[in-house]
Amino acid sequence: MLRIETPFAHPLKPPHNQRIMKKILLLGSGELGKEFTIAAQRLGQQVIACDSYNNAPAMQVADEREVFSMLDGEALDEAVKKHQPDIIVPEIEAIRTERLYDYEKQGIQVTPSARAVNFTMNRKAIRDLAAKDLGLKTAKYFYAKSFEELEAHSREIGFPCVVKPLMSSSGKGQSLVKSPEDLPHAWEYAMGGSRGDIAEVIIEEFIRFDSEITLLTVTQKNGPTLFCSPIGHVQKGGDYRESFQPAHISEEHLAEAQRMAAAVTEALTGAGLWGVEFFLSHENGVYFSELSPRPHDTGMVTLAGTQNFNEFELHLRAVLGMPIPCIKQLRIGASAVILSPIASNEVPRYKGIEQTCEEDADIRIFGKPTTRLNRRMGVVVCNAPLGDDLEAVREKAKRLADCVEVY
Repeated sequence: MLRIETPFAHPLKPPHNQRIMKKILLLGSGELGKEFTIAAQRLGQQVIACDSYNNAPAMQVADEREVFSMLDGEALDEAVKKHQPDIIVPEIEAIRTERLYDYEKQGIQVTPSARAVNFTMNRKAIRDLAAKDLGLKTAKYFYAKSFEELEAHSREIGFPCVVKPLMSSSGKGQSLVKSPEDLPHAWEYAMGGSRGDIAEVIIEEFIRFDSEITLLTVTQKNGPTLFCSPIGHVQKGGDYRESFQPAHISEEHLAEAQRMAAAVTEALTGAGLWGVEFFLSHENGVYFSELSPRPHDTGMVTLAGTQNFNEFELHLRAVLGMPIPCIKQLRIGASAVILSPIASNEVPRYKGIEQTCEEDADIRIFGKPTTRLNRRMGVVVCNAPLGDDLEAVREKAKRLADCVEVY
């Protein structure tokens, strides 16, 4: 009789540290977390979605949920202790990030790494790393912990300038300041838009750029750093409104952006997908702007099928250590967001979804349980063959997004 020797207690159940299926604790459960969870479910992973409010988008597709403020370190510790995750995936900024170092010491994988999350959740740390340690070209900047410091630094920077909270997301609290008279509002707006408990802002010179791009960058556990085709985007009020891929960029500027992205992600360490933002100037070249250690909102254009893997699938594969042989641009694409014109605690309803059902177009409704003015509630994505008119695809995405009414 043939006997098969196996190191496992059961041939179909490998030990915990060798299982293909991982238990993932997702910290932040918005629309980006929802798409990441869907990607994880398709590969048989287990996801516990966490956020500060119940029925957040990712919770609707996750295996389990936890509702608590991730700025509450004790509550975060309790969630980790309760679920004993293999991997922690932060998807928001408002986290007691210093606790992540402790979790790594316990043998839990933090994505991309505790160092990366701690640095990138705070504009001070990431900007100093980029400008001072790595020597990357950035806008001139100062920090201010009081309105008086902000006034003093504005005289050094000059006008116009940009004021941002040290910790925020999606452009919240960000202002373009055109004159000294605008400073009081910029300070108050930055304080109101700040996440976490850091009462400090960064004031930057205004870069007269020709365009801005997001370079989705994938670092692997055992493989080369890969880059998606650059994504162009349009922001209003500091928040993403539309994105398109591939953005036009010279080979020289693209090579410089890739060099900068590789340098900063290597310094931060870890495996995952990063959204690295740059300003492009025909006269002055490429400026490093910001970096997110996770899927980027402008990267929702990849849901249009522009690549062989969308950004959420890439993030998951890198996190799991699955080899990614290449990233291929298959089509051109565009995305346009659906905004709420109202603020309400009632479950939102939608009109006009059927009008988005055109060829080479798709729609995602995020499933947010309440609305507020200009809250992102969904996105329309469109694609076309390589070589087609990208401007036409952009206009189509915006036109279809305008067909959807939130009420």
